[in-house]
Amino acid sequence: MKILIDFFPIILFFVAFKVWGIYAATAVAIAATVVQIGYLRYKHGKVEAMQWLSLGVIVLFGGATLLAQSETFIKWKPTVLYWLMGGALLVGQLFFKKNFIKSLMGAQMELPDSVWRTVNWAWAGFFATMGVLNLWVAYHFDTDTWVNFKLFGGMGLMFVFVIAQALYLGRYLKEPENTKDAQP
Repeated sequence: MKILIDFFPIILFFVAFKVWGIYAATAVAIAATVVQIGYLRYKHGKVEAMQWLSLGVIVLFGGATLLAQSETFIKWKPTVLYWLMGGALLVGQLFFKKNFIKSLMGAQMELPDSVWRTVNWAWAGFFATMGVLNLWVAYHFDTDTWVNFKLFGGMGLMFVFVIAQALYLGRYLKEPENTKDAQP
């Protein structure tokens, strides 16, 4: 259910683009993100900082797209969001000595600090690369191809990255103590 909520605006953007075009899709994405944030606030009582950031970026770049009637702004939106997320990871690590990936996932798994740093750097690099790749597709292909890449390419690359990360992390995860001696 959480993944559906997370991808709700992207999926609606994709469908609206295929039916009505880029400007209607942009308006739908803005509205869907507002609904998403409202739902999360109602259901959980709070909204994560990255979700607020995402709302701000879609309203800013989507609004500019609609006001200027230029699809350039909406094409920059994923890149800006990727770079802000990657930048937050870098700033946290370099200037505040805070590993935000460890802060988010540290309760679920115990890893050496060197592995947490590697994961943090990997995510920062992934976000930087995705930002560049988004712009490359936006400026080298038509809008229909960019929208397809935004949904399928972006999610596909994220899936491959998460699988690769899981394989990397698997080498460092410890088996819980209580399951070693458990009888089948």
